[in-house]
Amino acid sequence: MRRADRLFQIVQHLRGGRLVTAAMLAERLEVSERTIYRDIADLQSTGVPIDGEAGVGYILREGFDLPPLMFTRDEIVALVAGARMTRAWGGAAMARAAQEALIKIETVLPIDKRTNMNSVEIHAPSYIMKPEDREKIDKLEAACDQKQIIAIKYTDAKGAETSRPVRPLGLWYWGGGWTFVGWCELRNDFRMFRIDRINEFQATGEKYRHERGKTLRDFYHHMEACGDIPPGFENN
Repeated sequence: MRRADRLFQIVQHLRGGRLVTAAMLAERLEVSERTIYRDIADLQSTGVPIDGEAGVGYILREGFDLPPLMFTRDEIVALVAGARMTRAWGGAAMARAAQEALIKIETVLPIDKRTNMNSVEIHAPSYIMKPEDREKIDKLEAACDQKQIIAIKYTDAKGAETSRPVRPLGLWYWGGGWTFVGWCELRNDFRMFRIDRINEFQATGEKYRHERGKTLRDFYHHMEACGDIPPGFENN
């Protein structure tokens, strides 16, 4: 969790007029009590009216509220359009999160800005996404985040099916479909895979560490060297 997010969460947990100890906050936010003490001190120094002391607990004085989020109209359009596109074309978990984000943004916006948000006429049809492809996107995103080696069965452009272990590095949406790039253990090279051509997918339970020559940055260097055409893109 980013520090800014943690500070926000501390303020949220202190709402309600009840005494909250550093130990309780540390457990909820999965950090040390020392970190909580330091964060509380920083919040107090910026004017947040938190009363209390170490070893006793903390309470937020009544009447304090965070300022409403302020966005320009163009920023609101970008946020709403992006969330709607993610909801339409992302993974199932992404779609749910995008919808929740829209609800949260609308809740904290001033009333006049909510009108701007509801008047955004940019929409994205969701019928092009199959449920199984949404599930693959979620699993691949999680595998990238957790650095898990995956085993896939893949059908290439010529109709040949192969089974291979892959280190997933990132996902791309091209406006008409998704691909992911990974380090292919079978070919010992970078490969890009169309998600709709993945027939089977499972995590191996094995994690990888970034190695020189096998990272996403190295992949970008390959793209630049071959004129923006990734190695193996035409022949997996």
